[in-house]
Amino acid sequence: MTRIRLAVALFAVLALPAAAHAAATGFDVEAATRAWLDTLQGPARAKSDAYFEGGYWLPLWGALLSIVIDLLLLRRRLSARFRDWGQNLSGRPWIVTGVTAFCYGVVGTVLMFPWSVYTDFLREEQYGLMNQSFGGWLGEQAIGIAIGMVASTVLFIAIYAAIRRFPKGWWILGSGIMAAFVTVAILIAPVYITPLFNTYTELPDGPVRDRILSMANSNNVPASHVYVFDASKQTKRISANVSGLGPTVRISLNDNLLNRSSEQEIAAVMGHELGHYVLGHTLRNMLFMVGLSALALFLLSRAVPWLIARHGRRWGVKDIADPASLPVLSICLAIVGLLATPLTNTLIRVDESEADVFGLDVAREPDAFASVAMKLSEYRKIEPGWLEEALFYDHPSGATRVRMAMAWKKAHVPNAQVVHPAPMPQDFGGQ
Repeated sequence: MTRIRLAVALFAVLALPAAAHAAATGFDVEAATRAWLDTLQGPARAKSDAYFEGGYWLPLWGALLSIVIDLLLLRRRLSARFRDWGQNLSGRPWIVTGVTAFCYGVVGTVLMFPWSVYTDFLREEQYGLMNQSFGGWLGEQAIGIAIGMVASTVLFIAIYAAIRRFPKGWWILGSGIMAAFVTVAILIAPVYITPLFNTYTELPDGPVRDRILSMANSNNVPASHVYVFDASKQTKRISANVSGLGPTVRISLNDNLLNRSSEQEIAAVMGHELGHYVLGHTLRNMLFMVGLSALALFLLSRAVPWLIARHGRRWGVKDIADPASLPVLSICLAIVGLLATPLTNTLIRVDESEADVFGLDVAREPDAFASVAMKLSEYRKIEPGWLEEALFYDHPSGATRVRMAMAWKKAHVPNAQVVHPAPMPQDFGGQ
């Protein structure tokens, strides 16, 4: 009997590693993924799908509306009138350009404002994602418009100066100007721009802060502060970021994430955000956008003179160096931007996928990562077709992210088990 017992015990010891390995390799990724995806059902899923699918058409209608407005300004010779106002004020080219660009921006903003009200306020309110009153939203819009007006006026002054100085190769210098503007924006935005819209405070000491800083320090992210900003005054969305460059790098998460998520879920999100910094996505995206801007400006340097040669006399536009040509440039930019949308979406989606992998490796919270992906489904369709995701998604879909997390779990978690989470509430995302 003793020998039998000894043999049984020895078999159990020898079989234990093999059993553990079998449990890990036997983990069903698809079953685990489906368990998470099925937590979003009924009206909540229909609402999420309707919101996101409706957004497919917004870039197209927005671009078409801006083109119609630009054509109206040209046909009514309003851009030529703006230029004449500038010439009456001063003979200096940069002042003429500045006056033209400013007036163009004011009129364009006014005419596009109803569209902005619908897309940025009414539609968000309709789907329960807006926490702000119309007055509060309008006040923040005014701040954003003022910043945009100043920045765009300065940008167009610089672009038209390049056109006057280098009539044939201006697009090369123009690309450099765009790169400089993007760099400055990334540097100053975390310190000077975003605090105009939200209040940033230090995340209190505790396990959440300690874990975020531990992940940051172990991956050489030069940030010793973690900030919380009050996004809940505007929206129900959860978000976080690692923004800035060099001395302006800062780690931030919004209060929605802090209040609606567990410590493990916050770690999963922040691991992802740290991944963007560690993997150099900011620099890579800058280089890509500069290259795309160079291509767009090159196409404009060919298309705009051709359009002016055909219609310029009717529009009151002399040549491409004439600031009154600004609506012509804007029409061409709108078309190029719309056509480039699937390309830019793909670039961002690749970055997000890489950051997802990084976040899983750093936080090691696959189920928390899946849980956050489901929470994001309040404004992202959870399970699109592959072509739908390729064309319209600038982030991986929830299904893609959950499946990635479950595959990571199978590869890295011993004795991984399929989790069966509770169904998500039907009023998910608000009413």
